[in-house]
Amino acid sequence: MSELTNTFLLVYAGLFPIVNPIGGAPLFLGLTALRTPAERHLLARRVAVNSALLLIGAMFVGSHLLVFFGITLPVVRIAGGLVLVAFGWRLLHSGLDIDGETASRAGGPAESDSFYPLTLPLTVGPGSISVAIALGSQRPSEHTPAEVAMLAAAALAGILAISLTVFVCYRFAEPLIARLGDSGINIVVRLSAFILLCLGIQILWTGYSTLAPVAR
Repeated sequence: MSELTNTFLLVYAGLFPIVNPIGGAPLFLGLTALRTPAERHLLARRVAVNSALLLIGAMFVGSHLLVFFGITLPVVRIAGGLVLVAFGWRLLHSGLDIDGETASRAGGPAESDSFYPLTLPLTVGPGSISVAIALGSQRPSEHTPAEVAMLAAAALAGILAISLTVFVCYRFAEPLIARLGDSGINIVVRLSAFILLCLGIQILWTGYSTLAPVAR
């Protein structure tokens, strides 16, 4: 039982600071400021579900896909860092207008927005995917199939707990809009975009630094 608890805590504690649902909540509010409360709540639920599916896929299938396509983890970090840099740069310059553009294109709730950019890269970015793949690659070999299945269930519970945390933070962060107002939300969005830009560059540099000695 203690090993199951440790697996659950390892997955949850390993992913929580990188997914950072508390820090992402103001940015989620800014990007959905033009939505109705019902649409925002629906998006929060879909982002939580998408996040869970992405993390589950990365943990249990990600390492096999990388081997199949001959892709290394540093390359994943570099590609993910580029995506995060591009999104952060665009958000830094457009602010709240980014949501207005997607709303005008879709003419409605824009269900597709729940995946990009709200799930990827805002909530589950390249760092989260890399950690999930790394955790999934550390499969125990000395356990019986039944014990491995139980440990996998504990890891799955950790991912679902992260997804639930994302939903709670996004769903109940709405009162911030009334306190901050449009200008306050816009400031938070731009500050968060700058942090995302820095994180993208850091992930990109980490991937390059890891890949460079291998290339040589």
